[in-house]
Amino acid sequence: MTEHRVGTQQEWQAERDALLKEEKELTHRGDELARKRRELPWVPVGKEYRFEAESGTKTLADLFDGRSQLLIYHFMFGPPYEAGCPVCSSIADTLAPQVPHLKARDTTLLLASRAPLAKLIAYRERMGWGIDWVSTVGSDFNRDIGFLYTEEELKPFLEGEIPSTVEQNARMCGTDAAGYVAEGPGLSAYALSDGTVYRTYVSTARGLEPAMAYYFLLDRTPAGRNESATEPLWVRRHDEYETS
Repeated sequence: MTEHRVGTQQEWQAERDALLKEEKELTHRGDELARKRRELPWVPVGKEYRFEAESGTKTLADLFDGRSQLLIYHFMFGPPYEAGCPVCSSIADTLAPQVPHLKARDTTLLLASRAPLAKLIAYRERMGWGIDWVSTVGSDFNRDIGFLYTEEELKPFLEGEIPSTVEQNARMCGTDAAGYVAEGPGLSAYALSDGTVYRTYVSTARGLEPAMAYYFLLDRTPAGRNESATEPLWVRRHDEYETS
């Protein structure tokens, strides 16, 4: 028998109406934050980065592919990885179908990782994603934005008690904890104007949740996300749930 509070339809409707008011307030607050993001100053990207793409070596400006806006998802797939991060993979599941819609709004969306290009493309084929993926191997791109950490920077974390989720994801990627957390996930946005590339926005950690559609759907179920810091992470690559 359920332990949750049970009420009448009238009680539910009254509380739902009150909650709807708060949800609308949150939506309006989100609109205001979106406006403030757009008003952030643009920072010129002066360094010449090189990316390995399927069509050859590209500059950051080349990645716009004829459009004026660029979104790059920094996918955790380091050189020692045997497979991409399962959480980043769940995010790419959401991002890949958005590519044509963003193109219609003058925006290119792609993935970038430090692993060799051949390894990235093979993994993309396994996952069935229709999205461009470039390798930043040998480039300072990830480091300069803050999505690559040195051994010295990681030392305090690695000498402490490593969370079970980190150990779990490292194993799923075919690497160790140090190799796994050396990479960082993130989203960076760029504008191309009069031949100059500008960085306009960067986000990581829970700032990436808008690309994790399943969380927002779970938030509307009775059990919610139903996660605990002491429990193994439930997220798997989409072709691994039946075997997990």
